Amino acid sequence: MKPSKSMLALAIASAFASAAHAQEAAEPANAAPEKQMGTVVVTGNRPTSLPTQIPTTIEGITAAEIARTINATDAEDALKYLPSLLVRKRYIGDYNHAVLSTRASGTGNSARSAVYADGILLSNYLGNGATFAPRWGMVTPSEIERVDVLYGPFSAAYGGNSVGAVVDYVTRMPRRFEAHARLSFSHQPFRLYNTRDNFNGLQGSVSLGNRQGAWSWFIDLSRNDSDGQPQTFVTRLPGAGTATNAVDSVSGAVPGQDRSYRDWLILGTATQYHTVQDHLKAKLAYDFSPTVRATYVLGVWQNDSEGRPDSYLKNGAGQPVYSGPVTINGRNYTLGQTDFNVSNESLRHLMHGLSLKSNTKGVFDWELAASLYDYDEDTLRAATVAVPGALNGGAGRIVDGSGTGWNTFAAKGIWRPGAGHVVEFGYQREAYKLSSVESATPDWIKGSPAARNSAFGGRTRTQALYAQDTWRFAPDWKAVLGLRMERWDATEGRTSNATATVAHPERSGNYASPKAALAWQATPDWTLKASVGRAVRMPTVSELYQGGVNNVGVLINNDPNLAPERSWTGELTAERKLETGSLRLTAFGERTKDALYSQTNVLVTPNVTNVQNVGRIDTQGLELAYGATDVLRPGLDFNASLTWTDSTIERNDKFPASVGKRQPRIPEWRATGVASYRFTDRLALTLAARYSGDQFSTLDNTDPNGFAYQGASKYFTADLRATYRVNKQWSVAIGVDNLNNYQYWNFHPYPQRTWLAELKYDL
Repeated sequence: MKPSKSMLALAIASAFASAAHAQEAAEPANAAPEKQMGTVVVTGNRPTSLPTQIPTTIEGITAAEIARTINATDAEDALKYLPSLLVRKRYIGDYNHAVLSTRASGTGNSARSAVYADGILLSNYLGNGATFAPRWGMVTPSEIERVDVLYGPFSAAYGGNSVGAVVDYVTRMPRRFEAHARLSFSHQPFRLYNTRDNFNGLQGSVSLGNRQGAWSWFIDLSRNDSDGQPQTFVTRLPGAGTATNAVDSVSGAVPGQDRSYRDWLILGTATQYHTVQDHLKAKLAYDFSPTVRATYVLGVWQNDSEGRPDSYLKNGAGQPVYSGPVTINGRNYTLGQTDFNVSNESLRHLMHGLSLKSNTKGVFDWELAASLYDYDEDTLRAATVAVPGALNGGAGRIVDGSGTGWNTFAAKGIWRPGAGHVVEFGYQREAYKLSSVESATPDWIKGSPAARNSAFGGRTRTQALYAQDTWRFAPDWKAVLGLRMERWDATEGRTSNATATVAHPERSGNYASPKAALAWQATPDWTLKASVGRAVRMPTVSELYQGGVNNVGVLINNDPNLAPERSWTGELTAERKLETGSLRLTAFGERTKDALYSQTNVLVTPNVTNVQNVGRIDTQGLELAYGATDVLRPGLDFNASLTWTDSTIERNDKFPASVGKRQPRIPEWRATGVASYRFTDRLALTLAARYSGDQFSTLDNTDPNGFAYQGASKYFTADLRATYRVNKQWSVAIGVDNLNNYQYWNFHPYPQRTWLAELKYDL
């Protein structure tokens, strides 16, 4: 990605050299969003998803703050201590379950937030749930310049998926030659049930960049080699066995209780991942003038992972038992061929982004941006025969998602006609394609696909026109009015079994989402503001079409006629400017109709369990956030947040037992705190903590035991990080995540105490 050394390129670079230097002087190295009169103003010519005027709560963190305070091994770690946020990251390099949770959206609702990097969509709107997490792997911690989070759907520049929050990553773009290298090691001693093991990880990255005349470029290469703790477990309820007088044939089963406090047996672990991930990010920018820049971004992410089981059961000879009949505590059970499952996954995803943006700050500015995210290779291979034989091959299945992906296009304009107005408007298009085919294979490790088992796929597309006017109609008052008009289409939907395919009719709909905000600068130190907005979250391809077809060609387990979620969200905020920081109190509320959840429809016989519309969910809460530097003494920085939320299912005709119950994965209380002390310019120490209260995973709240496999528990964890700069180039860091070794769950077990060490070089 280095600039061409041809005479033509040199001539172009020379011709624009003076303009580029003017641009460099005009643009701050870290153009952070700036608060003005209750709205946040974004400047700069970098690619970003952010509009220039943001009428909502925004929180952010810089690269320097991340390096000093967070043991960041993945891009999502940057969000770790921001108010009301949780990323369900199960282990270092978690690539398929790290869902973002926000104020009124739990970790099962991946489609209710939006994640961007350099203006490129990373959120995966092919589905909604744990396996459709944002593609965090397309950003590494070492390339992050800053991260900003917008709370709520109050900007017309974003679609209904922004109902929870918008996360915007800005990555590095050099102003001079720079080189960076980072090496880190992690060590997690893990003790749970009969698992007594250590799980380690090694990460390395190298990046180079430069600015030469009108050209600037940046390349980042990284690798992550990580072992995660076990994620799933093989269990049996006593009622699944039959009483016998026979002597126990195996030992090692661990007695416990499930998430409903029923007694059960834990027989072993079913999935423990070893993942190796390679990442390439290349960026090239060219300044046509001091105010017009073109940027191209290429991302390549490759992942090879192995999921392996470990049986706790041992026979009389001391050998592990993975399948067949067993006798435990006077009851006979049968272990299936795939209870202890083995799998390999091979993924290669490509990302392209191209933008052309003006930044005159005059009467008119504009931007054109396009992106493509492509599942170039996406293959899961799993055995259908039992371990240990399966470790050497044998019959299995292959799930191929190659060709899946999405593309986006946006044309934006900013008009500053004077009289206190800033008008933003634009056209946006987002298109999604999902293709998933499961086939049998004679050899799950290397075999070719044979007969089809099942398949599903389809396309969705959203086109939008939006306009938003920020009007300063009085010296201390500012209003924001916006409207977003969307057309949604679903086409080419199909669901298949081994022999039959059901095609689904095309669908379309038109939706309007108004937005409004009002801010008052009551005093030089106090700002009051109110925001309200409507969001329409469209059904995803997976929610519409992932299901089954029975033997007579009738569709089962999915509903292609799902209605979109429709939410009205509002917030009232009072913010106090302090001498070295700020204090904010926000009251928020959301009413969502036709929320999309998997549930059992008890109104039909036989009952049907699939994704369905839930009548109405109401959420209200309070969020308190404080942040300041040099608190009490120079060098001591402190950030903290406290969130109270009441989120209740108010109407659900298909599953009445859920009415009056709490929305899944939304705890009543959440809190974060970060205290960082800079002893000198070289040495800093940070102590951070997070708390989350009790929560449920089921709509009817019948899972009160959070401290169990498949449960969702409360937690309190503390983290520690120390950084030391040896000299201008070299720095080291050591840290501990989950210092108090709290054992907590979100369906899967979270990591236990993890030690980290890091060595960095910066030129």
